[in-house]
Amino acid sequence: MITTFYNRLAEALRFLTILPVPGKPAMSEIALVRAMGTFPLAGAVIGGLTAGAWWGATWLWGGLAGSLCAVLTWGALTSGLHLDGIADSGDALFSWRSRERKLEIMKDSRIGTMGALALIGVVLLKWAFAATLGPVAWRGLALAPIIGRWANLIGIFGFPPAAEGGLGRTFRDHTRRADFWWATATALLGAGLLAGWWGLLALGAAALGTLLAARWMVRSLGGLTGDTYGALCELAEVATLATLAAAAHHGAL
Repeated sequence: MITTFYNRLAEALRFLTILPVPGKPAMSEIALVRAMGTFPLAGAVIGGLTAGAWWGATWLWGGLAGSLCAVLTWGALTSGLHLDGIADSGDALFSWRSRERKLEIMKDSRIGTMGALALIGVVLLKWAFAATLGPVAWRGLALAPIIGRWANLIGIFGFPPAAEGGLGRTFRDHTRRADFWWATATALLGAGLLAGWWGLLALGAAALGTLLAARWMVRSLGGLTGDTYGALCELAEVATLATLAAAAHHGAL
């Protein structure tokens, strides 16, 4: 059982990060689907490394530079996987074209004006909220990647894919209810341990935002794609940091 758990977590880390994970990749879409229950735990690894970068950079240069270095480290650890999703989704969703044309735009590797605005906006919001958190920024930076990867499962488990084929369809067809609940338990535990009641409130805010955004995406595109899963992750991370930053700004965290 321990070996199975490690293999699933390792597969999640290989997919979600650039970290050199020991072991042989499964090279199977089904193996990746089976690993989805560990996505929030993989997010905890990303969050821990991001918080570590914040600690080091803040000690050297202060909170503003530390927050920026943390956000850049965060993006680098994931090779911009979900940032690419928010950019592509921004270009498609705000093009006001037909559903078919939006899906074509999403497949285009080039970035347009709305995609660039979405990408820059997300990065700047993360930086601003992390800076607002001040000395407790490590809590938000550690928690947000956990909740963001849980938001992936909300999109995968709760909404239809836009295309008949592809990884999104595989995710949707083979995701098990147990995987979703294991991921939810991990997210709840992480939220409670890292930020107490405010962490749970941030989890609720991210969940609400994810549900609303996913419903809008489904109406616009007919379903969700890999890029929109990435966008949901980024939006949930921003919602998490925003909630904790509000608490810190008013002296509650």
